Amino acid sequence: MAKATLTISSKNYSSWSLRGWLLTRFSGLPFTEKLIPPENAAARAEILLLAPSILVPCLTHGRITVWDTMAIAEYLNEVRPHAGMFPKDRAKRARCRSICGEMHSGFSALRSALPMNLKGHFPHFKVWTRAQADIERILTIWGDCLKASGGPFLFGKLCVADLMYAPVVTRFMTYDVTLDKIAAAYCERIMALPDMQAWIAAAKLEVDDIDELEAEF
Repeated sequence: MAKATLTISSKNYSSWSLRGWLLTRFSGLPFTEKLIPPENAAARAEILLLAPSILVPCLTHGRITVWDTMAIAEYLNEVRPHAGMFPKDRAKRARCRSICGEMHSGFSALRSALPMNLKGHFPHFKVWTRAQADIERILTIWGDCLKASGGPFLFGKLCVADLMYAPVVTRFMTYDVTLDKIAAAYCERIMALPDMQAWIAAAKLEVDDIDELEAEF
């Protein structure tokens, strides 16, 4: 079997690294981690949303290199077809890809105003209007999917969609975002996933902090 390596950056701050890591773990593809430290200029720019980067996450599988989180998800779905990355039903699969695409390309106000910071906690954080609109849209997506599927995850069983939105869950926890009972219970289920717990434990051991993401702005 071809060897796989997943290049990631800070486990505390890099939401895209978390997505790539969760997706690869979920697929069952054995891999080793390659960590680019936050002081690396390109990795830092990616974390601070100052520049697009193909550094993280990046999956190398034998001679094949795949970057961009959605491309990684689709590749893993091809090489691990029995992992259940996407729903089996065509209509559900189309909806899953649609809401993943929305996460992938949208919610820029949320990303800027509530950056991922697993070691941080900012109670009573004031969320500005544009970010609140993003939050409301995400809660609508979750509510619609959970109602249609009956839970416990967005499409019943854990899949790519849940993993794509997992960093949002951490943001909601970090910044004490007000949630209804259904969304709060969903967040608890995501946070309780063994892979999430493993990532968070590793994130809390990181010694490097990025000052720009520690201020209560």
